Amino acid sequence: MIIGERLRGLRADKNMSQGDIEKRTGLLRCYISRVENGHTIPAIETLEKMARAFEVPLYQLFYEGEEPPDLPSLLRRKSSADILWGSSGREARILSDFQRLLGRVEENDRKLLMSFAQKMAGRRNGRKSAIA
Repeated sequence: MIIGERLRGLRADKNMSQGDIEKRTGLLRCYISRVENGHTIPAIETLEKMARAFEVPLYQLFYEGEEPPDLPSLLRRKSSADILWGSSGREARILSDFQRLLGRVEENDRKLLMSFAQKMAGRRNGRKSAIA
């Protein structure tokens, strides 16, 4: 959805002119026109002003239904078992660098590194293994 089209539609539904919006928001009519025509993307503060001018809740600028949309379950936190190491943030950058560098290593050296890593992982999990 293009926000400008939605704003123009709401303004038309309310039988308001751009001048009416200008008076209610303090935004210049030329700015309102630029937003409605898709030349400018408004900041959230501007959208809040427009929602107040239309006398609608902010969500209605993005959603056409009468009731707010159902929210996804964002409050459920992921457990450490759900989060994979290297899936985001600093770990993802480290993993990406490691993959890139590992791709440059000769096959025999890569096998040796992988064997060493597996033995180290076994030690960390409580299993004893001799490092060759």
